[in-house]
Amino acid sequence: AAEVNDPGEICDPQGFPRENLFEVRTTQIIQTPLQVVVLYIYNKVWRTIWADGRDLPKDPEPRWYGYSVGKWKDDYTFVVQTNGTDERTWLDNAGRPHSEDLRVEEQFHRVDQDTLELSMTIDDPKVYTRPWVALDKLRFKLQPPNTDIREMLCSPSEIAAYNRKHAAPGAKK
Repeated sequence: AAEVNDPGEICDPQGFPRENLFEVRTTQIIQTPLQVVVLYIYNKVWRTIWADGRDLPKDPEPRWYGYSVGKWKDDYTFVVQTNGTDERTWLDNAGRPHSEDLRVEEQFHRVDQDTLELSMTIDDPKVYTRPWVALDKLRFKLQPPNTDIREMLCSPSEIAAYNRKHAAPGAKK
């Protein structure tokens, strides 16, 4: 961690869409009549996707995980639009940047009772010449309802201990 500039290494939130594009781990999805809530194991964070018919805000206040609205395209496909992401975050683990104009479209497609596919398209005209597909049909398998999901937290004290133990020769400990 001491030798990289990754904001996640100092425990800043990974943000969205990086949370989906960086080592997607166990994820829980909870659906209510008004919203879909996505619970991520890493850092115990969540996203709210409003499914009550509202539009995306025109000039949203930036958020780590953006502002998301979704609607059903058909009985098996939920389409989500996100804007208002905090530009301090990276798109993915490679450090791809984005601007305040980033828009992300996700398509959650139910293949069968136990399989969900996620596709994501990135659109940021200030940074990229055209929209591009970041994920194409990433498969999720339904787990039993009693699955116990272990927490994963970014811990500054653990990062500091790791850096002390693994500091480069001659580096200040």
